[in-house]
Amino acid sequence: MSIFGLLRNLAIREKFVAVVSLVIVVSMLIISGYLIKRQNEIYHQELEKRGKALAANLAYNAEYGVILESQEELENLIKGVALSDDIVYVKIAAEDGRVLAETGRDMMTKATLLSSPTETEQNDSLLFSHYLYRSESGTEFIELRHQVRTLRKEISKENLGAVAVSGSSGGSVYEKIGEVRIGLTLANLNREISKSQTAAILLTLMVVLSAIIIMTAFVRIIVRPIESLAEAADKISKGDLSKTVEITWKDEIGRLAISFNRMIASLKKSQQDIEEYNRTLEEKIIERTRELEGAQAQLVQSEKMAAIGQLAAGVAHELNNPLGGILGYAQFSLEKIENKEIHDLTPKDMESYKRYLRDIETQSRRCKAIVQNLLKFSRTSQTVEFQELDINQVLEETLTFIDHQLMMNQITLRKTIDRNIAKTQGNPGQLQQVFTNIIINAMHASKPGSEIAIATRFLPPLGEFAGAVEITVADQGTGISEENLKKIFEPFFTTKEVGKGTGLGLSVSYGIIKEHGGEIRVKSKIGQGSIFTIILPLEKKGIPVEKQYSG
Repeated sequence: MSIFGLLRNLAIREKFVAVVSLVIVVSMLIISGYLIKRQNEIYHQELEKRGKALAANLAYNAEYGVILESQEELENLIKGVALSDDIVYVKIAAEDGRVLAETGRDMMTKATLLSSPTETEQNDSLLFSHYLYRSESGTEFIELRHQVRTLRKEISKENLGAVAVSGSSGGSVYEKIGEVRIGLTLANLNREISKSQTAAILLTLMVVLSAIIIMTAFVRIIVRPIESLAEAADKISKGDLSKTVEITWKDEIGRLAISFNRMIASLKKSQQDIEEYNRTLEEKIIERTRELEGAQAQLVQSEKMAAIGQLAAGVAHELNNPLGGILGYAQFSLEKIENKEIHDLTPKDMESYKRYLRDIETQSRRCKAIVQNLLKFSRTSQTVEFQELDINQVLEETLTFIDHQLMMNQITLRKTIDRNIAKTQGNPGQLQQVFTNIIINAMHASKPGSEIAIATRFLPPLGEFAGAVEITVADQGTGISEENLKKIFEPFFTTKEVGKGTGLGLSVSYGIIKEHGGEIRVKSKIGQGSIFTIILPLEKKGIPVEKQYSG
């Protein structure tokens, strides 16, 4: 499990202590490491500076002894130097490498060179150089070397005679005549560094432990009110609103506790309101349902009456023709009867009168069918009665009072009827309303001389699908844009001119088809017309024979 996974399982107090402790430990380790490294560098620099000064001093004072190669003088010079604990040995050597005087322990036997000055360092400091060695026993030491030089005058051969005559001298140059070598052990330095590291570690531990103790106590003070809030929130989640948070601080947590107590008081009031509301909820639901049902019924009926208004002119013309024929035959027969006595009527006259009466009966039945279909369509009912019906018959009855309107708009109607369609459950009046809305919309979208194709088709059962009836209405009108296609079933949405549509026809039709357990599909392209497809399943799950219409 990762560190973040472990932190997620810890409490706030433990998370805070763990994170802050980690930050303190890492910070102290970085600071201590830097200080120890810096102190180590300072110790080395101080040791090297002291050794360099001592070597320079010896080199300066050893000039005469090296020139004379006086061992006694050189030994007296270095005798007191080796008394220091850091100095292991001191050597003074001639230019050819011969040791003229030395004191202390010789650690160069089988010593390993660890580092030496680079060429750049040697060029930068011609007088001084240092080397790091490790002795056979493992002790590290530094050997500091400083040149012993003397000043000599330089006389050129060209000026030799002139110098002898005039006494003038040539240039002066320093010449290396020997070398001072001082060995400084790092043991004492390492001990001091080790002590510093130990002190730094102990100090770090003391600081970390003190910080953790103080922080733990401080976090406990902070977390205690939060725990009280959590406990109160847990009781609230279980429905107990009697618990409040005691306020002891005036900081952000105290203000949070005040807000929390206010929330508890507000929840108590809301709970009381809800309990009171629940007592009357059922009655309110019943009342509101009745209001919605009444509004929905009024909406459906108003849209139906709007459609009837659009059909009124066509129905009037449709009734006018048979009524004119009835009137003509009745007047002609009455005139004949008035001009002749009954006993003077010939068999030919009787046959003519029978034919007139049959025509009158036919035209009367036609008028009766038109009126009955119109009454059935406009009938107001508070209940949706589902009955077994033939979709083809419902469609034909709808077309009886739409045919004349289509003819007046010079639109051809092409019907493709499947006579093998099985009967289904539905409400004839509502389905007539759906067909009327869709056909009238197609008529309004079509230009004179175009065609509207209406087709019915039986979709046979397949697997769990019990079969369905499909009705399509296709026009050659202006079409519907893709943007409007998503909104055509929304209430009050219409693309017709003001006064030519309510925007409720397709919305009501959509609700009716959904009530019948079916669906309406639309395909349309601008300039290519539209196809409305209505699918009514033969098996309507969950729809009773008679139910309240709820939209």
